[in-house]
Amino acid sequence: MAARPTPRRRAAPRPAPRRRQRSPLAFVAGVAVRLGAVVVLIWLAGFAWFALTLPVAVPLAVTTDAVVVLTGGAGRLARGVATLEAEAAQRMFVSGVGEHIGKAALAASIGAPLKLLNARADLGYAAVDTRSNAVETTAWTMRHGYKSLRLVTSAQHMKRARLELAAQMPPTVTIVEDAVPAETGADGIAREYSKYLLRLAALSAGAT
Repeated sequence: MAARPTPRRRAAPRPAPRRRQRSPLAFVAGVAVRLGAVVVLIWLAGFAWFALTLPVAVPLAVTTDAVVVLTGGAGRLARGVATLEAEAAQRMFVSGVGEHIGKAALAASIGAPLKLLNARADLGYAAVDTRSNAVETTAWTMRHGYKSLRLVTSAQHMKRARLELAAQMPPTVTIVEDAVPAETGADGIAREYSKYLLRLAALSAGAT
């Protein structure tokens, strides 16, 4: 008789590979990377808006009660004087002037008539930054009872300057943005944008 074939044993099924569990630290790191990427994208989008919407000069045909010049950049004081000469404002306030600098030195620095500054300009010496610019400008505006201001500063600084001034000034005062050309390249504009965001967040949180 022929021998019966030995039945082949069926191979036992292989166990499914165990899924490797991520450590809590790896999970947190992954979340942090994703959040960081989102923050960077939001910052870049905001920077594009900030850079593409830099304000420009306002025609001198637009009149206001006063013109306010924030020191710290080329062309600002000359623009303020041009506003007075065009009779586009009654009086000028220069905020953030150095301690030992008077009207004669300012006039000489841009070739402006000293007589004009003596008659129609006031200098502010208390400001050391944009926030204190707004504080002393508000005090000067309220003292004179002005209802409209032409704000002169650089294009990249204007949004933060306007933000600070609006936080101090009564809403009944109209602020006209009159920007001189940007004084720096993209890196300077990026720094100013970051300062604007930080101050916006602080004011939104209730800071003064």
